[in-house]
Amino acid sequence: YYDIIFWSATNMKWVEVKLKELGVLGNDQYKIVCLLDHKAMVTVQTEKYGVFDCKPLQFIWSKFDEYNEDNTVMLDDLRRNYIMNKQQGLVIRPFKKAHLTRHLDKELLYLKHYLTLVGQLPKLSHLDHRKWERYLQKHAAGALESVQQ
Repeated sequence: YYDIIFWSATNMKWVEVKLKELGVLGNDQYKIVCLLDHKAMVTVQTEKYGVFDCKPLQFIWSKFDEYNEDNTVMLDDLRRNYIMNKQQGLVIRPFKKAHLTRHLDKELLYLKHYLTLVGQLPKLSHLDHRKWERYLQKHAAGALESVQQ
């Protein structure tokens, strides 16, 4: 259902290294549109967060006509990264201490089911991604059982 753009606040060298290590780059199972690094971010200032760099989706939408606010979801563990596109943002939990928690972390599996469900909708812009887990529980009980096992 989804084309994928990886956008990291780090240097492109590290984006490529990590995605190769994960087996994502060069894997035909993923439709990778492009990779973006910190150079595509913009600096903004808000009362809540102060001065910081964020990821404005308008950058992508201006480069690719097929993507817009109705068909884009941005996953990030920092809410401030999509301060300019709150409706498209979905906060994920940071993946920390992988060597200790890898077997317990099921969030990406749940997200796969959520994104598969909402990918069938004509527009995504009306969804409240802050409640994605509730949406998944309501609409995909069978899918959740397979992940929990």
